Amino acid sequence: MKIRRTEVPAEIPTSSMADVAFLLIIFFLVASFYSVTRGIQFSLPKHDEAALTAEPEAAVLIEIESTGALLVDNKPMQLADIRSYIGPKLQQNPTKSVILQTSLEAPYQAMTDVFDELRQVGVQNLV
Repeated sequence: MKIRRTEVPAEIPTSSMADVAFLLIIFFLVASFYSVTRGIQFSLPKHDEAALTAEPEAAVLIEIESTGALLVDNKPMQLADIRSYIGPKLQQNPTKSVILQTSLEAPYQAMTDVFDELRQVGVQNLV
């Protein structure tokens, strides 16, 4: 007599597979942290013809060259000397404008350093 075996078909438990897939999605969503880098907040001046025709000798001109070198009123100057140069001019005229011209290849660090110095001196009119 032959013993008859009942063959049970193999099944893949899909309900637990959906749970695992859902947990993996949640894990990767939590594990991937999107970092938002915040930059310096300042507003760029709008194009104004009247400001461009202002007297340049009445303003302090700061130029940042592509190497990061600074020229203040066409004289080479170190970053630490800007405060002592602009401070007395602002005491004479608190509304004195500062014109900042940068080369397209100027490093951003040089610009942020100049912004910090101008903010510490108390410059209000930056063009």
